[in-house]
Amino acid sequence: MLEAINLSKNYNGQTALEALNLKIQPGEVFCLLGANGAGKTTTINLFLNFIEPSSGAAKIKDLDVTIHALETKKYIAYIPEQVMLYKNLSGLENLEYFSALAGQPYSRDALLNFFDQVGLSRADAEKRVSAYSKGMRQKVGIAIALAKKAEALLLDEPTSGLDPKASNEFSELLKQMSQRGVAVLMATHDLFRAKESGARIGIMKHGKLVATLNAGEIGHADLERIYLEHMHD
Repeated sequence: MLEAINLSKNYNGQTALEALNLKIQPGEVFCLLGANGAGKTTTINLFLNFIEPSSGAAKIKDLDVTIHALETKKYIAYIPEQVMLYKNLSGLENLEYFSALAGQPYSRDALLNFFDQVGLSRADAEKRVSAYSKGMRQKVGIAIALAKKAEALLLDEPTSGLDPKASNEFSELLKQMSQRGVAVLMATHDLFRAKESGARIGIMKHGKLVATLNAGEIGHADLERIYLEHMHD
């Protein structure tokens, strides 16, 4: 569903991402771990076609995102650290607007059903987004992904600033998305969340993917030890 082939990005002679090779299958949750400046956000921005690669390619469903910019956008949903919603509209109005924009108009009942699926109450759906917590805004983001029938979800630091309960709810929503066959690429600092949510975990350092681990085969302590070893190299 998502593939990076020797994907590289340089800014004024500085390497932000170096020859990344990565394949993420439908239904797989892949977590990118690393410090600030490791290349996680650059990777996501390349898949979103927000920036052009210096070399290599980012592909969604075998389509190069720079060549097929509009078509590849149809297949993906993006949840940044701060989900971009219209603050003066309700959650419901935001969902209605963004799903219509994606060419998927729905009835009010169908829209409310998406909120039921992400655990946002109908009363909250009617409230202005300016009154929402970060966790609530993210639920709208996931509802938009569902309404859009997104096949891939790109997330940048989605759990930063969430309390443990909201963070846990978010992980549950990611599990549901993966069970529907959605491919998920998530950039995070949160080792615990990466281990809880990811099927595979990639450790990034100075723009390079330095290790790829199967989350099911390692414990939390192992992940922390491996991560810290790479950070000290």
